[in-house]
Parts: sequence; structure tokens; C-alpha cells
Amino acid sequence: MGILSNTVSICQFKVVGELPATDLFQWVSERLAKNGFTPIDQGAAELSVGWVHLDDHRDSSFAAPAIFWRDNYLTFTLRQDRRLIPAALLRAHQKVAEDDYIAANPGYSRVPKQKREELREAVRGALLAKILPIPSTYDMIWDTRSNILTLATLGTKAVDLFETHFRKSFEGLRLIAVHPYARAGQVAEPQLVPALEKANKATTDAVLDLIKSNQWIGWDFLLWVMYRTLNESSEYRVTRPGPALDGEAFVAYLDDRMVLCATAENGVQKITASGPQDRFGEVQTALRNGKRITEAALYLEKGEDIWKMTLKGEMFHFASYKAPKVKEERDNTVEETSEKEALFYERMYVMETGLQLFDSLYAAFLAARLGDAWEAEVRKIEEWLGVE
Repeated sequence: MGILSNTVSICQFKVVGELPATDLFQWVSERLAKNGFTPIDQGAAELSVGWVHLDDHRDSSFAAPAIFWRDNYLTFTLRQDRRLIPAALLRAHQKVAEDDYIAANPGYSRVPKQKREELREAVRGALLAKILPIPSTYDMIWDTRSNILTLATLGTKAVDLFETHFRKSFEGLRLIAVHPYARAGQVAEPQLVPALEKANKATTDAVLDLIKSNQWIGWDFLLWVMYRTLNESSEYRVTRPGPALDGEAFVAYLDDRMVLCATAENGVQKITASGPQDRFGEVQTALRNGKRITEAALYLEKGEDIWKMTLKGEMFHFASYKAPKVKEERDNTVEETSEKEALFYERMYVMETGLQLFDSLYAAFLAARLGDAWEAEVRKIEEWLGVE
């Protein structure tokens, strides 16, 4: 689903590096055009990757500002077209080509290795010319105020492809994943930063090390929210900047689905608790037996609006992030371009409000986790779990 859909899976990055001192629009426009998508449907090329419009995945021209620039947002889409030949089909046609060669050359009992490779390439080329390319698109929003880039995919290969093409297109810039420790640095109160740095279990500044060594953040966060869902107030206050007003009340809780994991001698053991939860009995038992919550369905409510997402604790990826529905209103007196822009801004408003609520919830957790009262909080959680 595209980033303007009411439900979308997203991950976020910090854009790091020096932007040009010259006109930013001109630079971005040139970079996008130079690395734009080239169609391959009329040829036999196997792969094409490049930028296209957010609103029209067939168009790769970026000459006008309105195409990709909306206030503080840069918006465009990475498109990849790939022709895929089923392995069984390739083998079958290869066999026919080799049989024909043997029939035409009776002195051979088998096709020589070099000739076999030549036949294989000829067969691949012929099949590629007959197969339509399969398109994949990945929308992104780059907020130039915060330099946070939101990407509408969680697939590892797709993310790697996007990072590679972004780095190639925008020389001097790179993307740093907004993982739990990095996000903590963004939302924690300044006085908590020393405690956060002390709690950091990574031995280097490498992103992978910061993620793997600090998995405790996601584990503790999801455990804390679950405990408060059942035993304490689920009401919080907006404390982070964004569309919602500072101090506004909202509710946050876990329900419907949780995934718990533990490492054992025979590998990783995983259980999934699905369906509306009453007292989380199955989850409590799993936690007592040493499992940890690695992902869960998180709900955020403010007034009549509800946001839902599957939060993946290791990376803080937001899967199936569902925001309040934004409807496109058709009005014959309004141009289509204006309607699309209005829809875009409304979508950004509800999406960013949900992320603001999440960051406020996360900030509340960090205040508890890095503060002096955490040991007492742990004792209460252990008593509720029945841990001796």
C-alpha cells in the first residue's frame, strides 16, 4: 500500500550530510531527473530502478516544483521493474535448446560447457523479451525541517535497494535508521540523556551494534505498556512537538496480538497470542517462562480518533499503521491537483499526529525507565507476573 493509504507499513530514517548551499529545489530536481526511472516494457532488459512521481508512477520528470515539493516535504517514489523467469520454465527451454543442438551435431553426446552457457544466455534473452516486467514501488516522504525520511516498506531487500539508490542519487547524503536507541535520543528529556548513554549496551557507534545490543529497549517498553494496560492508567499527555496540542490527553494500550520470543538450545522459540485479550493470561505465563514481547498491536486514541499499528520492538518499525481515515472529496469546482494536495496534507496531519502520540508515549516510558523509580516499577511488574 502507498504512503497515502489509510493503512501503510513504514520505517523512518535520519537524513545525514550536508545539503547544497545553492538552490535546494534545483539540486533535488537534477538529482531525481538524472536517476529517474526508465521503462523497460518495450524491450528485453531484466531490471530498471529509478525515481517516479508519488502521484503517478509512470512519470519520471521532475522539472516543476509542485511535482515533488510540498511546503517542507519532498515526496517521490522509487520504482523497480524486474523481469522474472521461473526456474522450471528456464530449465525446460534450456533442455529443448540443448536437444536441438545435439540433433544438429550428431558427433556430440552432450553439449560442451561453453556452448551450454551460450545457449542458456540465448534462451534467457528470448524469454525475457516475452515476459512483462513486474513493477514494485516504494513511496517516501522527506521532511526537510526535521530531516526525517519516512519510507513505505519494511522488506529488507526493498529497504536496502532504497538506501543504495538514495545514496547514489544524493551524493554526500546517507540514511541512518531511526531505531529504538536513536529514537530515544530524539524524544528523551535532556536531563535523561546521560542516563540513556550509560544504559547503552553497544560497544561501538555502528548502527547494527546499537540495534542488537539495545534490544532491551523494545522488550522493556512493550512490557511496560502491557503492564500499564492492565493495571494502571492508560492515559498519557502529549509532550512531543507535532500537530496535537502540548498537554492534550490520549490513551495508549496493547490488544489483539502479541509475539513473544526466547532463545533456546534448539533455536528461537516463538509464540503468538491473538484475539482480544482479557487478562493476558497466556502472555503472563510466557513472560514468567523467560520469553520477551518482541512485537504487539498498539492502539492510540485521542478523542474519537484511533491509530493502530503493529510495533516491531527490535527496530521500532510500524507495520500496518492505520490512521484515522482521510477521504478524498470530489468537487467539480476544484482542480484535481488541488484535491491531491489537500489529500496529501490531511494524510500527513493524521500520520504525524499518530507518530507524535507514539513519541509522547515513548518519552513517558523513558522517563520511567531511566529515572530513579524504575526498580520499584520492575518489582510491581514482577509481582503481577508472579515471579519469585
